Amino acid sequence: MPNILIKDKNNSDLVKGLASFVVEEKAQTTDNRSYRLSNIDMLRGIVIIIMALDHVRDFFLVGGVEFPLADPDVSAGLYFTRWITHFCAPVFIFLAGTSVGLMSSRKSTWDIGSFVFKRGLWLIIVEVAIISTAWTFAPLGEPGMGGASLIILQVIWALGVSMIILAGAQFIGPRFCLIIGAVILLGHNLFDVILPATTSLGGNGIFWTLLYSPGALVLGPFYIEVVYPLLPCIGLMLLGYGTAFIFQKPALERDKFLIKTGVALVAAFIVIRFSGFYGDPNPWQTQTSGALATFFDFMNVSKYPASLLYLMATLGPMAIICALSSKLHGWLKDTLIMFGRVPFAFYVAHFYLIHLLSILLGMAQGFQAHEFMHIFIFYPQGYGTDLTGVYLVWLGVIAILYPFCKWVEKVKRTRTDWWLSYL
Repeated sequence: MPNILIKDKNNSDLVKGLASFVVEEKAQTTDNRSYRLSNIDMLRGIVIIIMALDHVRDFFLVGGVEFPLADPDVSAGLYFTRWITHFCAPVFIFLAGTSVGLMSSRKSTWDIGSFVFKRGLWLIIVEVAIISTAWTFAPLGEPGMGGASLIILQVIWALGVSMIILAGAQFIGPRFCLIIGAVILLGHNLFDVILPATTSLGGNGIFWTLLYSPGALVLGPFYIEVVYPLLPCIGLMLLGYGTAFIFQKPALERDKFLIKTGVALVAAFIVIRFSGFYGDPNPWQTQTSGALATFFDFMNVSKYPASLLYLMATLGPMAIICALSSKLHGWLKDTLIMFGRVPFAFYVAHFYLIHLLSILLGMAQGFQAHEFMHIFIFYPQGYGTDLTGVYLVWLGVIAILYPFCKWVEKVKRTRTDWWLSYL
């Protein structure tokens, strides 16, 4: 064999091909979850880190501007800081469905259904008991809400419920899941005409609040804030599951498809948003303060619930980034992939870390620690830092969590304990 390779004029290409094959095989044998693609993990890494930026802004920005996109005259820095976090939830939920779809090559339908159902229940428990506590540090009652225990139903809750739905839906097959998911996402904005979604988190009854219109529910001693309604999230999960076949294509074919799809979604967003006839309950208009404010209003699409135009504006660019990530190499990509393989561990840890750091900053500014044992909307007046400080804290959070996430990623990569699938 070596002699043949030396005499073959095409030996360099053959050697490169064999070397590449050996490297890929080695990488797969060292990762017990090798069905996952690095492109997907990299996207997860990007969105989980960006998500942390938004939460740092919540807890640290002086003045606590909760909805900066609603003001077209907001500064460009604050607008951008908030808008880029739009990518997080839809990409994360979509890729969760994709990952379940990729499991079909190594697990039976019943095994997938059982695992996804249990993981969905686990995520709901985590949202209610662990993440909500991280927001407030007051699990027995938020004084600012009359002593009621605050439960915030965000992306983890929506992800959990969507997984429970997918656990049953996957029995009808990926093609039907793709169709159902597409119908939900293309058509759910019709409800805006029937019963408009509120932007003030006012709610319209328990069923409608959980399904489509964000709002607050009071159940006994619990004050439940539904931030992420379920219907669009379920559609995203089913769509992600139904399109997993894209990531099973050869790399070149997959990347071409993703780029074409991403460009088409961005173009469709621009055309439909400009026309204003469908796809978002928040119409745009020309602003008297100038072109930049008009652009801000044009891009201010509905996240709660996720409108069709919101999904086009986020999934389109991420599809393009996913395709282009195949050409990236080096420490940055490796770091993003590492974070993307432990999103749950990062997500839980970063909430507690951010809240703890906000207490330390508050004490450094002369406040008492007990004044920060609340959700950030009840933080004392005068506390906080400017946007530059927010970015510095964000970078600090990432740096602090890096060794922890690196360790968790190594454990998940080298061990096969059943409980690791729930982290």
